[in-house]
Amino acid sequence: QAQLVESGGALVQPGGSLRLSCAASGLTFTIYTMAWYRQAPGNERELVAAVTSGGSTNYANSVKGRFTMSRDNAKKTVDLQMNSLRIEDAGVYFCNAGLNLNGRTYNFWGQGTQVTVSS
Repeated sequence: QAQLVESGGALVQPGGSLRLSCAASGLTFTIYTMAWYRQAPGNERELVAAVTSGGSTNYANSVKGRFTMSRDNAKKTVDLQMNSLRIEDAGVYFCNAGLNLNGRTYNFWGQGTQVTVSS
């Protein structure tokens, strides 16, 4: 059974930094694209950052230059370093593992971790 467990969410002031982590188990981690999504109250879940199995990353325009996503295949973890946080970065951050293989789609979610940005 695939499982993703996020950690690191907290209350932080605008301009501050936070590091989120996601630990994966029960899946062949190295072949999955890993991603971070976030959802603010009343908003749809949106993609924040993703890293492919090959290590290529992409970011939402709103976080480029401030957030950095990394993966450690040996530890089966992904991190999201968030700097210069803004009030609009607040929300529940979800870790996602996705894979398209032989015509099938595999998609797993963590339970989310709360990020609050407030003074």
